Amino acid sequence: MGTNATPSPRAKEPWPERVKTAIYRLGIPVLTLFLKLLFRLEVVGREHVPANQGVLLVARHRSYWDIPLLLAALGPRHRIHFVARHTLLRNPLFYPFVKYFAIPINRERFGMEDFRKVVRAIQDDKIVGIFPEGTTRPTLHVRVGAVRFAERAKKPFLPVRIEAHGPYPPKYPFRWPKVRVIIGRPFTLEALEREALTLTGAEGGTARQARHERYERLARALMARVDRVGWAGAEAAGTGS
Repeated sequence: MGTNATPSPRAKEPWPERVKTAIYRLGIPVLTLFLKLLFRLEVVGREHVPANQGVLLVARHRSYWDIPLLLAALGPRHRIHFVARHTLLRNPLFYPFVKYFAIPINRERFGMEDFRKVVRAIQDDKIVGIFPEGTTRPTLHVRVGAVRFAERAKKPFLPVRIEAHGPYPPKYPFRWPKVRVIIGRPFTLEALEREALTLTGAEGGTARQARHERYERLARALMARVDRVGWAGAEAAGTGS
């Protein structure tokens, strides 16, 4: 007697994607071993990564080591598609990674096609990684793109905090920090909005100003939530309820 078993998401992938997934799954364990040697890497909360569900992974961006550390933290079975500047395609070193394993966008002339590209990836149940600050330099400015992507895709955030004990970025060649990557529970945009309103209250002004202020407020609340990942009791309201 036949069964109506649901095919796995990987079985639905076209063969080029299956090849990339296979390369990813072979490469991440090697990368993880390397990072454990350098950073004495510890990962907490990997069980919070949803299986076969699109999420928007958000983290602070302090170093170019953030990306490999996050790849190792989620492991070979949770492939991350990072949003990347298309100008990185001009760099021969980064070209294959950005071309085949990331979502390149034109950040300077960001348009609807770039927006749809990111949203489509999340809706296709991919883990899309983004750094809302948009730079490794210290900044108080947070870009609102992550909020807009989650709003359109109707998918949750996955907050991740990189905790370094020692100089980070590392002080080459000998000073390497011990790093712990903490993966928080997913939470919805609606939960974030309730929290942001509780903290700051509603904004006034014209409809356009109110919309802009709402995105700015949510972006700040999003990074505050990232900063609290791993704190006792800090994520009690962050399960999407």
